[in-house]
Amino acid sequence: MKWVRFFRTIQAKLIIIYVLLILIAMQLIGVYFVSVMKNSLTSSFTRDLNSKGEMLSIYAVRYLTPKVDEQTSDSLNIEGLNDLVRDLININDGEIQVLDATGKVLTTSLQAHQAYIGRKNTQTVVSRALQGIRDNEDEMIDENRVRKKIVAKPVMNGTKVVGAIYIVASMKELYDTIERINNIFVSGTLIALGLTALLGVILAHTITSPIKEITKHATDVAEGNFELRSPVMGNDEIGQLSEAFNYMTQRLHHALSLHEEEKEKLQSVLTNMSDGVLATDEQGHIIVMNRRAKEMLRVEERGATDQDITELLGISMQHINTMEQEARPSMLMNLGIDQEQEQELILRVMFSTIHRRGEGVTGTIVVLQDVTEQEKLEQSRREFVANVSHELRTPLTTIKSYVEALDDGALEEPQLAGRFVGVIRNETERMIRLVTDLLHLSRLDSKQAILRKKPTNMVEMLEEVADRFSFQMKQRRIKPSIFIANGVDQVVLDRDQIDQVLDNLMSNAIKYTPDGGVIELEAHKAGKDRIAISIKDTGMGIPKKDLDRIFDRFYRVDKARSRSMGGTGLGLSIAREIVKAHGGTISLESELGVGTKVTFTISTLDEGSEAS
Repeated sequence: MKWVRFFRTIQAKLIIIYVLLILIAMQLIGVYFVSVMKNSLTSSFTRDLNSKGEMLSIYAVRYLTPKVDEQTSDSLNIEGLNDLVRDLININDGEIQVLDATGKVLTTSLQAHQAYIGRKNTQTVVSRALQGIRDNEDEMIDENRVRKKIVAKPVMNGTKVVGAIYIVASMKELYDTIERINNIFVSGTLIALGLTALLGVILAHTITSPIKEITKHATDVAEGNFELRSPVMGNDEIGQLSEAFNYMTQRLHHALSLHEEEKEKLQSVLTNMSDGVLATDEQGHIIVMNRRAKEMLRVEERGATDQDITELLGISMQHINTMEQEARPSMLMNLGIDQEQEQELILRVMFSTIHRRGEGVTGTIVVLQDVTEQEKLEQSRREFVANVSHELRTPLTTIKSYVEALDDGALEEPQLAGRFVGVIRNETERMIRLVTDLLHLSRLDSKQAILRKKPTNMVEMLEEVADRFSFQMKQRRIKPSIFIANGVDQVVLDRDQIDQVLDNLMSNAIKYTPDGGVIELEAHKAGKDRIAISIKDTGMGIPKKDLDRIFDRFYRVDKARSRSMGGTGLGLSIAREIVKAHGGTISLESELGVGTKVTFTISTLDEGSEAS
């Protein structure tokens, strides 16, 4: 496995390439060189045989041409031919035959072939030579598998062929020489391949070593280490690659730093946004959800991004796309009752699709705005307008009716006219009280009501409240009780404003407490810089469903009874605003049929004699 991995490396591939290139080059050179050498040696060998054959044919003419005056010419000629082929020309591992015009062997240079003398040589080259053709060559392989060269030359006496020279020469030495050349070339090739492999290893190492170093640095960069730099060994391509890699690392570090910075900014913005933000992919799966969105949708921290937007909001993707196409990117959604705040949670959901060029819609951005308070204020505004209209319309209708009655003749009856005028006066006073309370609330809401704070004795203030309502309590046999805790002496407050709060609370307590009941006034410390004043009665109490809205403007638990008692429905609202202006809070505890306790706090810090 280790060798397999090695052969897959660039270093191994470079070595193999170098070795193959040298091998192919050496093979091509060797084939060409051996082929040329073989042809050259063969041609030289053949030329040598041809020259020897030509020379023998010249010398053999006079031995093959009979003389008229010599009777023993045949014997003399044969002996001369023997001397000629044996002494004049010597051919190693070869044979020279002299043939007459008929092709019979007259003499041979080999003693072993003396039996051939007198026999006819029927080879093709001999026949061609006896026909006067000079270029007669052939090759043969004998019984010992030795390659031999055959040359036949005609012996010409003028234009007449008087015989032929037949030469057979062994080519063993020639091929041995070629084989030695081949062996030398193979040895040289092996040595060259070894040296090439060694040089290839060195050269491949010089190339792959910087690449390995760059690869190592690339791995370190991928793991977040941007401090390392690749060494630049030169100005070649590897050096340029190292410089480019170092520049890329620097730029990448800078880009990642900017990306992380922007990511942190975006994360900080998303985390601290008052609106909820969700991001989905094209299938509607949530990929990003900020903390506010999790709080609004009551989604657990873990697994928040594994949910589907359609399941979470109960809206199909088709509905979202339809809203986008119809240019209605937002909608109101009621998520029911919030368990922590125990109130209805209303969200404005805004959609914005993400488009990518060439791919269409790739996701959706969803923004959730908590508009519960806005809707509540809007509802309160609508109810306030309706209540004001109703409160004003009722006395105006009554006044109009009685005025019309007076106009129709009731004015002529003094007793009846006096009662009608009394009703008109009462309704007018009621409208005056209503308008006065509305103006007071308006000044408190707009921070225009000036608080004239001054030190006030708490015991004196509560006793005076009890004195103001003593006549009414005596009539209904209601027993007052005042308790001032230790340490509650003087408090800096607007006496007139707080008296209005206490009068309103006392009036309500007397109205809804049956005859013979008890009203308790209590003042005690509610912290380091705060005191609490409470008024507790033993009246009819308030139903639990009405407690959350008891301080709303014009809200009445028993509308008919409250209106008949002359209330405007703004007393508790005014009391709450006055207490808020003093930096305090007001709360109400009540149990139906048992009684009600209203408690408000006031800061004891002297923040100046006047405040808006």
